[in-house]
Amino acid sequence: MITTNDIRRSFLEYFADQGHEIVPSSPLIPHNDPTLMFINAGMVPFKNIFTGAEKSKYPTATSSQKCVRAGGKHNDLDNVGYTARHHTFFEMLGNFSFGDYFKEQAIQNAWELITKTWGISADRLTVTVYHTDDEAFDLWRKISGLPEERIIRIATNDNFWSMGDTGPCGPCSEIFYDHGGHIFGGPPGSPDEDGDRFVEIWNLVFMQYEQHADGNRVDLPKPSIDTGMGLERVAAVMQGTHDNYDIDLFKALIAQSGTLTGTDTTGDNQASHRVIADHLRASSFLVADGVLPANEGRGYVLRRIMRRAMRHAHLLGAQDPLMHRMVGALTGEMGNAFPELIRAKPLIEETLLREETNFRRTLDKGLKLLDAEIADMSEGDTLPGATAFKLYDTFGFPYDLTEDALRAKSLGVDREGFDAAMAEQKAAARAAWKGSGDQASEAIWFDIAEREGSTEFTGYSAEAGDGMVIALIKDGQEIQSAKAGDTVILLTNQTPFYGESGGQMGDSGLVTGQKGFAASVADTSKPLGRLHAHHMTIDKGAVSVGDTVHLVVDATRRTELRANHSATHLLHKALRHHLGDHVTQKGSLVAPDRLRFDFSHPSALSDAEIKAVEVDVNAQVRGNGAVVTRLMSPDDAVAAGALALFGEKYGDEVRVLSMGVEDDTDYSVELCGGTHVNALGDIGLIVIISESAVSSGVRRIEALTGEAARLWLADRDNKLKSIASVLKTSPDEAAERVSALVEERKKLDRELTEARKALALAGDGGGASTSEVQTIGDISFSGQVINGLNPKELRGLIDEAKKKIGSGVSALIAVNDGRATVAVGVTDDLTATHSAVELVQSAVTAVGGKGGGGRPDMAQGGGPDGAKADDAIAAIKAILAG
Repeated sequence: MITTNDIRRSFLEYFADQGHEIVPSSPLIPHNDPTLMFINAGMVPFKNIFTGAEKSKYPTATSSQKCVRAGGKHNDLDNVGYTARHHTFFEMLGNFSFGDYFKEQAIQNAWELITKTWGISADRLTVTVYHTDDEAFDLWRKISGLPEERIIRIATNDNFWSMGDTGPCGPCSEIFYDHGGHIFGGPPGSPDEDGDRFVEIWNLVFMQYEQHADGNRVDLPKPSIDTGMGLERVAAVMQGTHDNYDIDLFKALIAQSGTLTGTDTTGDNQASHRVIADHLRASSFLVADGVLPANEGRGYVLRRIMRRAMRHAHLLGAQDPLMHRMVGALTGEMGNAFPELIRAKPLIEETLLREETNFRRTLDKGLKLLDAEIADMSEGDTLPGATAFKLYDTFGFPYDLTEDALRAKSLGVDREGFDAAMAEQKAAARAAWKGSGDQASEAIWFDIAEREGSTEFTGYSAEAGDGMVIALIKDGQEIQSAKAGDTVILLTNQTPFYGESGGQMGDSGLVTGQKGFAASVADTSKPLGRLHAHHMTIDKGAVSVGDTVHLVVDATRRTELRANHSATHLLHKALRHHLGDHVTQKGSLVAPDRLRFDFSHPSALSDAEIKAVEVDVNAQVRGNGAVVTRLMSPDDAVAAGALALFGEKYGDEVRVLSMGVEDDTDYSVELCGGTHVNALGDIGLIVIISESAVSSGVRRIEALTGEAARLWLADRDNKLKSIASVLKTSPDEAAERVSALVEERKKLDRELTEARKALALAGDGGGASTSEVQTIGDISFSGQVINGLNPKELRGLIDEAKKKIGSGVSALIAVNDGRATVAVGVTDDLTATHSAVELVQSAVTAVGGKGGGGRPDMAQGGGPDGAKADDAIAAIKAILAG
C-alpha cells in the first residue's frame, strides 16, 4: 500500500522533475497576512508574490503546506470527528506558477500525475470549470479525453477564486473522484453534491484577472497558477477508502489512542478517537511553530483544540493524561517530513501534559455542574445561556465544550443568552474600572481594548510581520486616518513590536504600507498591559484604520535588548548564589546599550564578590545553554522553582524562562514576559561596570553585554596603555609604578606637613599675624594664620601652643583654596571665664561662616572667606580685651 509519506514525496518529486522549486512548508502563523489567524491554504505563503509586493526567487514552485482551520471564518473544529473529511490540521499539496506557465500546462501536469504517475482510473474522475471558461473546458476535453458530460460547468463562486474584494482572481477547475454508487451523493452541481460519493481532490486556480475597487476586472500581465490538493483526501483515494480517518496516518494514531485507553476504536467510541487523533496533530504542530495555550488569540484556539480532545479522552474513560503519551506516535509518522516536530517533542509533551492535568480539574467541576443542570431536561431542550456562562466564568469551561458535551444528548445551548451574560460582565468591568481612580485620558485605551481585544504579540518568534490597523490616536483622540508629518499612536491587531514592560524598553523600527506609506516608530508602549501602542511619526504617505501595514522591528536594537534582558536573569541568580537567598529584584532597566539591576542587600559588594558574580554569569554564557520557555500557572511555576517578583500582578498563566545548567538542573528559572536570547552564547560577554547604593538596603549593579562590553573593556585597556606611557613603563607594571608614586607622594606630604608645623610653632606661618605671645588685658594670647596647612593638623598644633603658652588662649587659622578653618584653644585654668566655643564663633563670623562648636577648652569652625583671616584674629582679641 502506498503510504501518506509516499504520496507527499512523489507529488513533490513529480513537480521538481518539471522544474519546480520545492519550498518547505511555512510556519502555521502567517506573518504576511494579518487577516488570517493561521495559514489555511497552500498559497498563503506566496500571497505577496501573487500580489506583486514581493519578487519570487523562482518562476515555479511546489510545496506541502501545513494548514489549520480552527478559528475565524475558516473554522472546521465543531465538525471534526463526526464527518469523513473535516480536520483542524491538514496538508495542502500545491504547484505554483508565478507568470511562467498557465492553464494548458497546469491541466497537463495534473492529469499526468493523477492518471499516469499515480495510476488513478480516469473512469473515476470528473472535473468542473467556471461556466464562462471555454478555454479550460476545451483543454480538459483535449488533454484528458473525458466526455463532455464529465466536464461540468459551474456558475457559482465555487469555481471562481479571488484573494479578496480587490486583487488577483480568476476561474478554477476542480477535480473530483467518484468513490462509487454504494456511497450516497451526486456529482458537483447536482442536488446531492454534498454527499460523500464525489469528493474534490484537487483545485486548479487560473489567476488571470485583477479586480479593481471600482468593479472593473482587467487581465493580469502575467497570468499565474495556484493549485491545492488535500493530502489526506488523495491518500484516502489511493488507499481505497472514502474516509480520511481510514488512511495509514490516522490509523496509526487512532490505534495508539485505543491502546492507551483500552477501548474499541469503532462504534460509539469512533468520534472520540478521531477527535483525539486529529487534535493531537493540530496541537503538536501549533506548539512546534511557537503557539502556546492562552486565554486570547491563537493561544486560545490552541487551548480549545487541546481541551476538546482531552474531553473526549475523558469520555473514553482515560484515568490519566493521555495526549502527551501519543506524541511519539505522531513524530514517528510525520517527523521525517517535518523535523520541527522532533525538535519540539519535549516542549509538545510538556505542554500537553500540563494542559491536560489542569483541564481535568476544570472538567470534573464543570461536568458535575452541567450534569446537575441537565438532569431534568429532555431531548431537544436548550440549556440557558446564563448557565453556560457560569460554567465558563466560574470554572473556565469553554462554551464550545458545553455545546459539544450536550450534542451527544441532543440538547442545545442558548447562545444569545450566553453572549448577553458576557456583555453584562464586560459592562460591569468597565464600570468598576471607571471608579478605580485612573486618569480619564486612559479611558481611550479601555475603549479600544473592549472593542478590539488584546494585541497579539508575535515578536517571540518574529521581528517582522503584517498587521491590520485597528486604531489611530492623535493628541489623545481617536482618528480615522493620518498623513505625512503627523505624530500618532498606531495600534494593530497583531505586532512583532514589544511594548515596554517588566523593565524592558519598547521596540523601535519601521511601519510601511500601500501607496508609499512609511513611518518611524520611536517607541512602543503597553497600555492596560494588553495593547501594544506604536508611537510613530509618519515620514511619507498616509494610513487609515483598516489598512494592512508591514511592521519591522529594529533587529539590531532588539538583539541588544534580548541579550541585556537575559543577562539580568543570570545576574539575579549569581547574586543569590554568592550573597544569599535574601537577594530579590527591586527593579531593573533593560536598554539596548546597558542594563541596570536593583536588588535587596544591606551592604556594598566587595571586589571579590563582584568578580565571583562575573565569573559565574560568564561561565553560563560560555556554556551556551538553551533558553526554554514554558507556560504555567503562577502557583505551578513557583512550585517548580521559578522566582516571582513580590508585588507583581500575574494572570492565570505566566511565561516561565529557564536558562543555563548547574549541577544537572536549570541555573535560572524566572517568571518573565520579555524577549530573550535563544541560547546564552548569544549574550557574548557580561561586564559589571559599577555597584552602588540606591537606598537603604537596596543596591544597584550596572552592566554591559556583547559588543558594548567588549568596547568598554577595550577603552579601559587603551586608558591603561596611556597611563603606562606617561609613567614610562609597561601596562603590566603600571599598577606597581603608580603604587610607588602614591607612596612617594604620601611621604612628601608628611614631610611637608611636618615642615609647616615646625614653621607654625616657630612663629612664621606665612600670614600677617604672628605666633608670638601677646598680653590682652590680663590674658596671654597667641594667634596665627597659616596658608596651605591641612585643617586636620590644627588640633595638634593648638595643643602644642597651649603647652607653650602655659596659661592663656591660642588661635590658629588654616587657609586652603580661599577657605578658612578656625581653631581656638583655652587652657584649663581659664575655661571658667573664657569659652573656646564663644571665641571660635566670633572668628567664624568674621570669615563669613556660621556657628562653630566644640568644648570650652577646644573649639573649631570655618568660613568661605579666607582673605579675612586676620579679621578673625582681631575679633578674638576684641573679646579678650573686654
